[in-house]
Amino acid sequence: MFKAAIIGASGYSGEELIRILAAHPAISIDTVTSRRYAGQPLGQVFPRFRWLDTTFEAPDVEKIADSADIAFLALPHGLAAEFAVPLVKAGVKVVDISADFRLSDAAVYAEYYKTEHPAPGLLGTAVYGLPELHRDEVAGASMVACPGCYPTSVILPLAPLLRAGVISPKGILVASASGVTGAGRKLADAFLYPECAESFRAYAPSGHRHIPEMEMELSAAAGCEALVTFVPHLAPMRRGINSTMFLTPGPTFGKGAVGEALEDAYSNEPFVNVLPCGSTADTKHVTMTNTCEIGHVFDERSRQIIVTSAIDNLTKGASGQAVQCANIMLGLDESEGLI
Repeated sequence: MFKAAIIGASGYSGEELIRILAAHPAISIDTVTSRRYAGQPLGQVFPRFRWLDTTFEAPDVEKIADSADIAFLALPHGLAAEFAVPLVKAGVKVVDISADFRLSDAAVYAEYYKTEHPAPGLLGTAVYGLPELHRDEVAGASMVACPGCYPTSVILPLAPLLRAGVISPKGILVASASGVTGAGRKLADAFLYPECAESFRAYAPSGHRHIPEMEMELSAAAGCEALVTFVPHLAPMRRGINSTMFLTPGPTFGKGAVGEALEDAYSNEPFVNVLPCGSTADTKHVTMTNTCEIGHVFDERSRQIIVTSAIDNLTKGASGQAVQCANIMLGLDESEGLI
């Protein structure tokens, strides 16, 4: 049985990690940390886990390095490096759910996150943790940077289409909607129930920090620069992401080409469900699962390809994908503990 530490376990992603790992057949929870709740029983903070005999601890890198085989960093961006650097040096495998190591360019990180990168020397060593695209690299990694939730919902559907030349890498338009948990567990007027209920609104319509992550992976798939216009929306639901992508046909586009490219890429993938042509993805089909559902249709009138996807932002968009990566890093079946 492998031992896991969850650093920053009191946030939504940390809570989701506890939910998944509490039932994992090969990874046990060794340590859960929270500066805010240090010393309090896990079941007191999260009553649904009262059957787990675990207490929140203050984060202690040396203690974690001595006991854990793998560490999950469920921390806000800018804080993960504080733990990633010493843990990797100590030989502990690290899965980072924050944004700190997703981008390969420190200057791009500084531009979009409005702060200098805390450990630029590690940027080249982290593997981008989207197993369906980088499974072999994840298997040999000492540190994996889990993708953001929005990028997962966009990259998974579009990467195979760009590789096959079915869509153009220019003029990719994306409208996504996320549940309120995507903002994290924090007090802010915009995320209070009376403000979110019966409301649906766009935010950050220009320069969203997930754009460079999308363009990095999609450009690699296309073999040239991909340009993305991305507009996220806040939806009045707890969890889930639905993304709708408007795409221009590429040089290899033809009847059935979209479905064929997606099936070629994902027919044997346990956590990607490609729907028949004409179907659209629905968040209710993927809630509390590690699955990405993908639908597609071609609009003859506008000559546009329309692709839809749905994921659970806390599972495939964060903690489930983190466990999927951990399984691969530890030599386990990547489906262990996941649905």
